[in-house]
Amino acid sequence: MITTTTLSNKKKNGNIMKKQDNPNIDEAIKRGWEIPDYTMKQLRDAIPSHCFRRDTFYSLSYVLHDAIFVTILAFSASYIDMVPSVSLRVGLWSIYWVLQGIVAMGVWVLGHECGHQAFSPSKTINNSVGLVLHSLLLTPYHSWRISHSRHHKGTGSMSKDEIYVPLTRSKRGMPSRQRDPEGDGPHGTFEQSPVATLYSMFSMFVLGWPLYLINNFGGRHYDSISWISHLNPKCDIFNENHFWEVTESVGGILSMIGFLGYLCQNLGIMTVIKFYGIPYIFLNFWLVLITYLHHTHPEVPHYRDGVWNFQRGASLTIDRSYGKFIDHFHHHISDTHVVHHLFSTIPHYHAQEATFYLKKAMGKHYQSDNTPIPLAFWQSWTRCYYVEDEGDVVFYKH
Repeated sequence: MITTTTLSNKKKNGNIMKKQDNPNIDEAIKRGWEIPDYTMKQLRDAIPSHCFRRDTFYSLSYVLHDAIFVTILAFSASYIDMVPSVSLRVGLWSIYWVLQGIVAMGVWVLGHECGHQAFSPSKTINNSVGLVLHSLLLTPYHSWRISHSRHHKGTGSMSKDEIYVPLTRSKRGMPSRQRDPEGDGPHGTFEQSPVATLYSMFSMFVLGWPLYLINNFGGRHYDSISWISHLNPKCDIFNENHFWEVTESVGGILSMIGFLGYLCQNLGIMTVIKFYGIPYIFLNFWLVLITYLHHTHPEVPHYRDGVWNFQRGASLTIDRSYGKFIDHFHHHISDTHVVHHLFSTIPHYHAQEATFYLKKAMGKHYQSDNTPIPLAFWQSWTRCYYVEDEGDVVFYKH
């Protein structure tokens, strides 16, 4: 269960009325969900000022930290094929792929931090380091930085968010609530066979991230005939002034692809697949799993414009720990994600302390979930199918 407690919200809330005289918060009342009224200043004042300080050299030490572990793992793996036992070789390669995927996710997090200008006080250093780190991991740095910024600005909003926006009843092709024989559900039509479930999960974890970058799969719907892609500088994700930044990002990706092609010619395709390709799949797995569970929970709603504002939307983010080992190598992106969404320029090495103070300021509105990750994923996967077309506070149903 979600660890925050919730209270019944009165329908006439002063701050809500500023945006809409009669917001529809019937689902919030039914679920006992209280809509927060704190301001960004109140939350900001609760966090010590030193938590916002960015230290370039200290940040670079984490790049060195990750580079050392990437190198150690790759060097160690270079001896695996000398092991005479086939089963032992398979086991050792599997360990390498899992561990290198975890470390690679940490490298990606540092690039992501650059995109938020949280790595250094220097914008030039942020963008230079971020471009290199993300290009190494086949992520278009500026392209994703721009769309991700929009995600932060619209988190939890049914109309403004860029990713993991719930599908409504009508978009699922379901009858209206009044005419639905199964009412609020559960709906048998959403039940999948084990084979279909495994296929959907495989597609999401292996192909979800590259498909999102290439074709905006799972992203916000744009009413456009143009190719919506992080690789297309003229698509609706970007403004005209983003053209050269997106082009630079595509150049970084092409350079990395060219380098991998060079390695394939000189070292062999299977060598590149074993040392880089399969860990890259594990990186995709972590990216999709972490972001999905940050923003998808059967007990956490989304807001429409009558209720939504920045701090309310950001407060719908859910902190989760993946254990000390993974949290460390992922630079605490998962267990401090609430503070990251509210104050994205806080560097990761101050995020745990900032979270400690932010939890006090947010009180019952701070969201965290200690459910074991496989169970948490299964709960969200099986219970988060659609939301109603009406209402300013909408919860997932199935």
